[in-house]
Order: sequence, then structure tokens, then C-alpha cells
Amino acid sequence: MSMIIGLTGGIGSGKSAAANHFATEHGIHVVDADLKSRVVVEPGKPALAHIVDRFGDDILLPDGNLDRAALRQRIFSDADERIWLESLLHPLIREETLRDLNSATSPYVLLVSPLLIESGQHHLTSRVIVVDVPEALQLARTATRDQVSEDQVKAIMQVQSQREARLSQAHDIITNDRDLAHLHEQVNTLHQQYLAMLQEKNP
Repeated sequence: MSMIIGLTGGIGSGKSAAANHFATEHGIHVVDADLKSRVVVEPGKPALAHIVDRFGDDILLPDGNLDRAALRQRIFSDADERIWLESLLHPLIREETLRDLNSATSPYVLLVSPLLIESGQHHLTSRVIVVDVPEALQLARTATRDQVSEDQVKAIMQVQSQREARLSQAHDIITNDRDLAHLHEQVNTLHQQYLAMLQEKNP
């Protein structure tokens, strides 16, 4: 199995942009826990049936898919419902994630997750990269991108590790407070660093 490197950051930090550059520029296999969270609630999957039992049919879109925005609204205003949902989904997401990690053939594999620290997924990794961004910029970027209120973004930020807690778990930090070229430059440097580490391990 390839060395696993975790990549995390708060909502709107630029995790996806960093992960995409690792994948497209350097051919690194990326496992996105957020995508896994979509796979486990696809129509026909048991988890979706449990969610409908709990929240009713109005949690579905007309095409039968989960209305993620409606669900987000419900769980971020009720901590008990959020805990129930996490206990249902986290083991399923972990199973899907492990399957994908084990299939990687690149020199190392990137596990991208907004809840890498909170869900304990960082225990699967050898190193953790945190994509860091000042909170005011994070708030503005996310509200614009997702067309949601700043209050909703703040609620999501509350659930995710506070910035200091996240940074305290980091081996490597990508600071995303400038343009994309600056982000890519930091990814390129880390990629070379990881290849050198692997070379040392397996001369």
C-alpha cells in the first residue's frame, strides 16, 4: 500500500484546488472522503433509506437523490441529529475510503477530508497537510461559492476543527491567501519533499 498523506482544511480553504494539482500535475491518486459521503447515500443504498425514515420524504429531491442542502440545514441546527447522521455515515465512508486507498498505485496517496481530524481519519495517514486560510477570507469565499448565508457558513465552521486545533495536527501547511499560482507552487514543493522521503525509506 502507498504512503497515505492526509489533506484537510476548513470549508472554502482550497482543499480541492490543492488536491486537483497533486492529481493532474503529479499523477497522485486522490481519495476524496466528501465524494465517498455522496456515494454511500446514493439512491438504492441502505443509508439513504435510513435518512428518509428519520427525516421524511421531503429530504429527497424530485429525482430521488438526497437533498444535501435541506439535510445540512436540519443537522446544523440540531446537534443530536448531526450526531445520529455521523454515526450512520462515518463507518460506511471509512469502508469506501479504505477500499479506494488500497487500490492506489501512485508513489503516495492523498486522503482529502474536511473532517480528517474530527473523524479520526488522520490515524490512517503518515502525514497531515493543512490548507490554511484566514477565517474572514474563508467566510467570504464560501458564502459566494455556495450561495449560502454567512451564518450557515459559520455554523459549518463551528463543527469543523477550530483553525488552531487543525494547525496543531499539521506536519505541512499550505497557506492559501494569495492566487492559484502560489498554491500550486507550495503543492509542487511538497510533492518533491514526499518523493525524497520515499526515496530515503526505500533507497
